[in-house]
Amino acid sequence: MTTLEAEENQVQEVKKDKKIKKICFILSKSQMDSAYAAMVMANGARMEGIESEMFFTFFGLDAITKKKMNDLHQPTVGNPSFPFPAMIGGLPGMEALVTSQMKKEMERLDMPPVEEFMEMISMSGGKIWACKLAMDMFKLKKEDMVDYLDGVLTIGDFYERAAGEGTHIIFI
Repeated sequence: MTTLEAEENQVQEVKKDKKIKKICFILSKSQMDSAYAAMVMANGARMEGIESEMFFTFFGLDAITKKKMNDLHQPTVGNPSFPFPAMIGGLPGMEALVTSQMKKEMERLDMPPVEEFMEMISMSGGKIWACKLAMDMFKLKKEDMVDYLDGVLTIGDFYERAAGEGTHIIFI
């Protein structure tokens, strides 16, 4: 074995030891694109055998609130990725139109609605947590949330769950 091959083998061993073991997502917004980004990544992690935990805080709670989760919107005002001038994004009905178009495209791509997607993540072993502070601020109770909610945590509790080598935290 050459020196180069030995070094390559050593690099591969180090990579194995540093493999991602858990990903924790923090969702603080109820925008459709934010919620789906978190769900796609959490589901992908579970499919790869990686532990996945989702922590919903502030307006992100809408994605796990029974009355709101299936009515998330895609804002056009203040969205730097909106492909038209900002004035057009503020026109009446524009947000509803963009949201409708996004839902149609997701349906075409066979992406499940929010409620079904979240349930899939839960059933695959992903953990779903609500933020205690945000729940208190918005006067929400556990009964207002999805049935498969794993619990309500303080941020300190969440950080304890996120502790450990091989854990990554992603804020969306």
